[in-house]
Amino acid sequence: MTKKARLIYNPVSGHEQMPKNVADILDTMEQAGYEASAFRTTREKQSAQKEATRAAQAGFELIVAAGGDGTINEVVNGIAFLDKRPKMAIIPAGTTNDYARALHIPRENIAEASKVILKHKTQKMDIGQATFAGENQYFVNIAACGSLTELTYGVPSEIKSALGYTAYLIKGAEMLPNLTENELRLTYDEGVYEGKLAMLLLGMTNTIGGFEQVMPDAELCDGLFQLMIVKTSEPVKLLRLMVLAMNGKHVDDNDIIYTKTTSLKIELLGKSVGKKLPVNLDGEIGDYCPVTFKNLQQRIEFYVGE
Repeated sequence: MTKKARLIYNPVSGHEQMPKNVADILDTMEQAGYEASAFRTTREKQSAQKEATRAAQAGFELIVAAGGDGTINEVVNGIAFLDKRPKMAIIPAGTTNDYARALHIPRENIAEASKVILKHKTQKMDIGQATFAGENQYFVNIAACGSLTELTYGVPSEIKSALGYTAYLIKGAEMLPNLTENELRLTYDEGVYEGKLAMLLLGMTNTIGGFEQVMPDAELCDGLFQLMIVKTSEPVKLLRLMVLAMNGKHVDDNDIIYTKTTSLKIELLGKSVGKKLPVNLDGEIGDYCPVTFKNLQQRIEFYVGE
């Protein structure tokens, strides 16, 4: 019986290059041994996520997510909660394509990225689960909280498309003088941190916003998050940390807590109680604190590059 594969693609990703590549991608999927079909996402909320769930429940063995990190996140959210999950492949066509970078998928050529499935090399990857008031959401690359994380969703998409990484640097420089601290209780495997902080990152990979040394010890399938807590919000100290982060030396700084954990609980303390503190999942606002995170080890099997 022929295996079925579904291409879920965002037509506006990659400077709207996706539609003209669909036929070639479907042909590659057929060469890989799948009966292939395509779904073009719409403006409906969670369009890719809903189609991923439908395809998985219909018995599709592979879902190919083509678009930016947001499209990939939606497809993951469409299947991560299921008992029987299809394999996934990704075709990057966004601005930073962090997860494609982590999986060694070609990021400059859509057709070449699709050919990764022809090599039949897969790896079961960890998935992050965030629970807000009993409701679960999932992520594959990064969860973040704190005033500095606003730069990931505070940059308009058209500016990100035009300037790439530079857009984040410009936004970060603009925000530094106005950063505020939040008072939180963080409960993780090695203990509890209570106090003020500018930002925390919970990473699945080593790449954030295109920078590859932010989480230098990241593994993709060990069941552990990389937890980074930035305790200072002083602009001068943050600029120094940004410079150190270019080569991974920030993790040893006194203003940083860097550890591994299977779970994390975030609670508001002091003057932060009652605030709507957003939690960013793969570059988009997921929901608001409090939140509990759990690492779902080797939850989804992905096609990976060399």
